[in-house]
Amino acid sequence: MSAALMKMWFSFGSMGLMFLAIISIYLSRFKLKGIFKWVTAIIAYLFMIVAGLIMIFVVFSGPTPS
Repeated sequence: MSAALMKMWFSFGSMGLMFLAIISIYLSRFKLKGIFKWVTAIIAYLFMIVAGLIMIFVVFSGPTPS
């Protein structure tokens, strides 16, 4: 698998983590109560941080040679 395809899959994984973070933040704010609310929110923000770091890596690593 080429480096460009690896970067593509990493970016797809990052987008998936962002989607999971959005769903988790919605659940923690509007549907859950108590300790579940806090645990879900912490997990959601960790997903968002990891997704952001992956996107920064993919964008700033530059174009791949063809």
